[in-house]
Amino acid sequence: MEKIISLCKRRGFVFPGSEIYGGLANTWDYGPFGVQLKNNIQNMWWKRFVESRADVFGINSAILMNPKVWEASGHVAGFNDALVDCKSCKARLRADHLIEDQLNIKTEGKSVAEMDAIIKKGKIKCPVCGKKDFTDARAFNLLFKTFIGPVEHDTSIVYMRGETAQGMFVNFKNIVDTMHPKLPFGIAQVGKSFRNEITPGNFTFRTLEFEQMEIEYFIEKETWQKSFKEWQKEMEGWLLDLGIDKKNFKVREHDKTELSHYSKKTIDFEYHFPFGWKELYGLAYRTDFDLKQHQEYSKKDLEYRDTETNKKFLPHVIEPTFGLDRTLLVILLDAYHEEDVKGETRVVMKFNKQIAPVQVAILPLSKKAELSNEAKAVFQMLQGSFRAMYDETGSIGKRYRRQDEIGTPYCITFDFESLEDKAVTVRDRDTMKQERVKINELEEYLKKMLSEA
Repeated sequence: MEKIISLCKRRGFVFPGSEIYGGLANTWDYGPFGVQLKNNIQNMWWKRFVESRADVFGINSAILMNPKVWEASGHVAGFNDALVDCKSCKARLRADHLIEDQLNIKTEGKSVAEMDAIIKKGKIKCPVCGKKDFTDARAFNLLFKTFIGPVEHDTSIVYMRGETAQGMFVNFKNIVDTMHPKLPFGIAQVGKSFRNEITPGNFTFRTLEFEQMEIEYFIEKETWQKSFKEWQKEMEGWLLDLGIDKKNFKVREHDKTELSHYSKKTIDFEYHFPFGWKELYGLAYRTDFDLKQHQEYSKKDLEYRDTETNKKFLPHVIEPTFGLDRTLLVILLDAYHEEDVKGETRVVMKFNKQIAPVQVAILPLSKKAELSNEAKAVFQMLQGSFRAMYDETGSIGKRYRRQDEIGTPYCITFDFESLEDKAVTVRDRDTMKQERVKINELEEYLKKMLSEA
């Protein structure tokens, strides 16, 4: 993980948040290549699950919502974690993280009192000072609270959303009324969520703000098992298409004690992070809990009418949840390779060519005007069709290594011979093999190469 963090800072993928002021725990900023990679992942997800499907409709709901939304969903009363303080060093720690990290015991569904008992019986150590003396566990709410207007008062409280799902549930009737969909159908959204996390995470794994790519897929109750299997297959296919090695992820089903209050069945797609097997994505059967709650609290009729049978009912929901930041993290981890090349270590990010932040880099052999001017013309020719970069800083060897660390699939070298034969040398990132290609054939050549898996 230290190597990934170093590379991300060095090459402009991820920076510590507010770094010049000493940072802020659990916050990170995405640099030029990080934000491009993130956008590429999001665009690929949207194209696959929204644009390419006739049964899924996209929305973008507000981050700030009527506080009754969070009362109805159960977040105000039940969106809590257990907190303990080390009496020796005063470190503030989440009880569930202590238990899972040191005892490898799953804590979802366990009460504060149960976690308190596990900490004491398991003789858990403080990860900061090593002592075993904690305060009693106590609950704290993960919702960020803020206020509307100039006066901070109970009547002006609003919450930063803790998940994107509720924005889709409260817009269920709007989608039915405007799009007239037939069951089954889904509502999709990509957006930021906020959680008042206490314990610093592992790099971008656990942060105060994060982006989710979620779908609420509305179905008839009787079809939930079939739909659940279909979405499980879709999620696995997505991971494989991203280029994630199958041996690095697995599916784990929640047992009954772990299930959330709204769920009848939940599975996690877990990834083998450097710090252990942890949740990457979730797939849950939420029953009709959310629509039922919002119908009760809002006093609005949210039932769906089947136009063929004239039957009215609240649909049930299958929810596939994809964390965008965690997706980017596992792509970084899976792409990272170290190779021995003539006694030296080559670090290369083997990104899927479709999502690589830079697809092609144009490198003049030297900064001499006769080369750089022609190389810039090649760059301008390609940048409309590909994510292209022009790089003339340092020796050609150093530039190859830099592009390897950025994860650029193809480097194009414009040399003195190019002035004569009107061709360039194309270097493959993964094999390091080089091929001479005519400039007027270059665009078609790259389109073909980049379309290959």
